[in-house]
Amino acid sequence: MIRDEETLNLLLAGVRRFVREVLLPQEQEVAETDQIPPAVVAQMRELGLFGLSIPEAYGGLQLTMEEEVLVAFEIAYASPAFRSLIGTNNGIGSQGIVIDGTEEQKQHYLPRLAAGDIIGSFALTEPGSGSDAASLRTSAVRDGDHYILNGTKRYITNAPEASIYTVMARTDATRKGAGAISAFIVERGTPGLSLGKIDKKMGQRGAHTCDVIFENCRVPAANLIGGKEGVGFKTAMKVLDKGRLHIAAVCVGAAERMLEDALRYAMEREQFGHAIADFQLIQAMLADSKAELYAARCMVLDAARKRDQGLDISTEASCSKLFASEMCGRVADRSVQIHGGAGYISEYAAERFYRDVRLFRIYEGTSQIQQIVIARNMIKAAQG
Repeated sequence: MIRDEETLNLLLAGVRRFVREVLLPQEQEVAETDQIPPAVVAQMRELGLFGLSIPEAYGGLQLTMEEEVLVAFEIAYASPAFRSLIGTNNGIGSQGIVIDGTEEQKQHYLPRLAAGDIIGSFALTEPGSGSDAASLRTSAVRDGDHYILNGTKRYITNAPEASIYTVMARTDATRKGAGAISAFIVERGTPGLSLGKIDKKMGQRGAHTCDVIFENCRVPAANLIGGKEGVGFKTAMKVLDKGRLHIAAVCVGAAERMLEDALRYAMEREQFGHAIADFQLIQAMLADSKAELYAARCMVLDAARKRDQGLDISTEASCSKLFASEMCGRVADRSVQIHGGAGYISEYAAERFYRDVRLFRIYEGTSQIQQIVIARNMIKAAQG
């Protein structure tokens, strides 16, 4: 749903200009230094990019899902590291509070998240539980006005920069499964919270992950999201539905960039006296990429509109994430192939994007998990 087309177009034009004039020239530096320059982060704050999906009442732009994915198409045209920094504040790092937080929690944290004064992080995955998130072992034991947390979270995006962590922990050791999982807001600097070393990843330099470790970490009971035990896993799943749609949109934006780069190279590169874009086998790769990209874009927009209508989009979100992330991987592969030897050289963005986009098929639920979600939803619907 688009609320005000003129205002949205101004926002999209501003983001598009920022991406091309500021972010694209910084891509190589970020890749080499593994850091986003502070001046760029400051500009992202000024544009309101940290509060795109946070309600206006708390200082955000409160974009609808359709508006948010349109913005994601634009931001994802640049290196994924830039989007990753603002992504948790707009997605999994804040939405647990937005969806299920108490009013006091919203008042305390959301304005600072929207302004980019603090960075949020979402701590679900553990060394022994990834796709099987309901088997997590981090514990939270009530002790008066506090909970004592123990456990380790792994591969946590933006953890090194985060000021607050949305942490999923088991509040009832006697029960297995999702029903005993609760969600907590844990602030950086809380005694008993520590961070592991920053992970060295295949790609997405400038976007950081690390372990988050809890050793008798005392968290105020007031930081239990929603003030109720046992609903944390449901909160996580609500957050992930939205997150999957957002990542699908990011895949579309990244694929747009890779395809444009590949087309430009194909039109400039000559072999046998012709631009390689004249060769039908090159044209086939370009055409397949364009068709799949168009399909993914349509899927994402359709699912976003349905979410704005208040419909359950669990299936549509998983379909979009599955198709768009796999599409993005295929476009990345074709882009390298069209570039030939140049596609294997770090001087060209094709090489970097090939590594960067591989992660999209893994996080926010692997492609295989999306297949399971889709199939189970189909079976459930057929059974009535």
